Amino acid sequence: MNKAITDGLDLMPPAFSEGLDVWSSGDGTPGSDTYDGAGNAAFVPSDADFGGCLELQKTEATQSLRYMGQTPMVPGCYLRITARVKVVSGALPAVRIAAWAGDSGAHVSGVVQVGPSVALETYGEVVEVSAIVGSGLRDGVDMPWGTVPNYAHVGLDLTGATGGVVRIDDIVVEDMTSVFHRNMMAMVDVRDFGAVGDGSSDDTGAFLAANAAADGREILVSAGTYYLASDVRLTERVRFEGTVTMPTDAILDLTKSFDLPTYIDAFGNEQLGFEKAFQSLLNSSDHESLDMGGRRITITSPIDMQAIVPNRDSYAQRRHIANGQFFVSGDTEWEPDVETSAATYDAGNALTLTAVANVANIQVGSLITGNGVGREVYVRAKNDATQEITLSAPLYDAEGTQTYTFTRFKYVLDFSGFSKLQRLSISDVELLCNNIASGILLAPAGVVFQLRDSWINRPADRGITSHGEGCQGMLIDRCNFLSGEASSRAQDRSTIVLNTNANDVKLRNNRATQFKHFAVLGGANNMVIGNHFFQGDAEPAGVRTAGIVLTDSHCASTLTGNYVDNCSIEWTNETDATPNFTNGFSFSALSVDDNVFLSGDVAPWSAFLVIKPYGTGHFIGGLSVSGNKFRSINGPIDRVDRVDDTFAPLDTSKGKNIRFDGNTFHQIETPVYNPLVMTHDQNSTATSWTVDTDGQLPFGGQARTVESVVATSPLRNGSNQTRFAVPYVDLQQGADGDQLRLNWEEALQGEVTLRVSMT
Repeated sequence: MNKAITDGLDLMPPAFSEGLDVWSSGDGTPGSDTYDGAGNAAFVPSDADFGGCLELQKTEATQSLRYMGQTPMVPGCYLRITARVKVVSGALPAVRIAAWAGDSGAHVSGVVQVGPSVALETYGEVVEVSAIVGSGLRDGVDMPWGTVPNYAHVGLDLTGATGGVVRIDDIVVEDMTSVFHRNMMAMVDVRDFGAVGDGSSDDTGAFLAANAAADGREILVSAGTYYLASDVRLTERVRFEGTVTMPTDAILDLTKSFDLPTYIDAFGNEQLGFEKAFQSLLNSSDHESLDMGGRRITITSPIDMQAIVPNRDSYAQRRHIANGQFFVSGDTEWEPDVETSAATYDAGNALTLTAVANVANIQVGSLITGNGVGREVYVRAKNDATQEITLSAPLYDAEGTQTYTFTRFKYVLDFSGFSKLQRLSISDVELLCNNIASGILLAPAGVVFQLRDSWINRPADRGITSHGEGCQGMLIDRCNFLSGEASSRAQDRSTIVLNTNANDVKLRNNRATQFKHFAVLGGANNMVIGNHFFQGDAEPAGVRTAGIVLTDSHCASTLTGNYVDNCSIEWTNETDATPNFTNGFSFSALSVDDNVFLSGDVAPWSAFLVIKPYGTGHFIGGLSVSGNKFRSINGPIDRVDRVDDTFAPLDTSKGKNIRFDGNTFHQIETPVYNPLVMTHDQNSTATSWTVDTDGQLPFGGQARTVESVVATSPLRNGSNQTRFAVPYVDLQQGADGDQLRLNWEEALQGEVTLRVSMT
């Protein structure tokens, strides 16, 4: 680059032969004294070394020579000022290049305006002195001026002893920009605009000036450490050879280079680079997604996602993180914080713990355990002043005061600091938790968080946690969850893939291996479709845990097309503060259709579908189980359904809208149906036939309805005469109500087919 050529700049001062009226004995500004007619200066037309030159007698301590014309100074441009001099007679002085810095007529102070001094030691010896002036603080630049000066009065100074006579050749000004610019046509360097790069000087202005001058070219941040004290927005492409440091709340917005590799280059640290990139993502409208560029970044401590965006407590615009891997390293930084504290619970205030001792030590997002606390109940919020904790879900049997344990897991991505976060999605990202960290903690409120095409490997405690309603409408699609507890017995495992509290959650086409639970789902209107979750172990006649736990009796949920492998679907009401049934729909609105259920080498009492009432009086008020394939290998199981009556039995004398048909059973001792189509063969005459459903009604259901009775052989009396008779039916007979009686007008024998229902 040569500005004299590219921009048509006139850099060269005139020769002394053109007159001395433009050469000042002062600073070169208009009105300063000139050497025209001065008694100590004259033009010499024919010097043996210089040809035409200026002969000047040194009469002052610092004898100045300045061209009064304005030599232009352009940011990014570097000029070399050169003079050749010799001493003719008298005292021997020293010489240095000098220039006066100006900005629109005003002097720019505080910049270096003289070059290195050279002593003149021999009469008649030609000595060349030079100095480079330019905007950037670079090696080889004698006078770094930054971007404020826009012109110079160039020249030289004679210093030292007075009285000597010196001859000076015409002063030469050359554009040396090409020496400093390695790729002149495509790049501007922040150093050319005054950036210092010492890690402490504020280079914010230089970065902004370089961006303004780039005009489509790439910005180069050359080697050094640049302190940026405030927000910097670069609208051109940028390349980092050096690094930057910024306050936590200062934003670096790289509009055309917005990707994680560039931010890592910018900050010289993988985790910090991600944090500053996410900060920019939530503070710029120029990009909606952060591409991690396929980078694997090492995380040594939990990332508080809100703390890195301190200017935002909530966010509602769609933002996306994609295409990278987080590798967890470290130890103590990831250890869960555990507190125990006495607190009081009142079912009338179902989502609050009161009189919480040491509440200040309890962290939001902590898992709560204690008597009467269901699975996956968390601290949603707290109030230190009132000693109250807001719960993510009610407690089923915790009235009064007791001691609770509060365990705060540590997460790779912790969004709990936001009050509300909406429309955030993550795709093609892998969290390598290494049995050290948990995966993702959601915000306490928000709609439509999405994780898709991603992996969470070996989480220490949890994969995805919702401690509030940030899971509302959550979408988990095509993700893989790998447990670090595969070698443990199923009943000894503690890690859980995810939990929810809010409605409208969709889990689709995911795969989860050997966790304690795949999903603990609160709320209603859940859709669990096309997932494969398996939880087996190597134990003979092993115990199996729930793959899906539904914690709301009226769940209005659909489980379709899943592969439920060595685990169960468990339906509870463990988040009901008053779990005894008084009114409502009880266990209702669940569809379990077209799934594959498989178990192997399990205890014979294992079941695929378990209902667990946490209070008395509950019944099934709406259930569809159809089109499923139930199979056990390496030994049969008794049945596919079971009521866990640890807390209370299921009231089988009630129930409605129960459909249990179209399923297949292999290695299941007692298949179940509703309606149940069965045959009864009465081989001796009787007026009352007792018909036993043999446990084939689901969940110990009672024989509450007979839809039809059809004779499938002749009905004969004691005289072997055929009778065409119709019985009346006594329902809910026997100790368990699962029998019925057919009552005939006379004693008969024969075979009938019945359609019996538990509803």
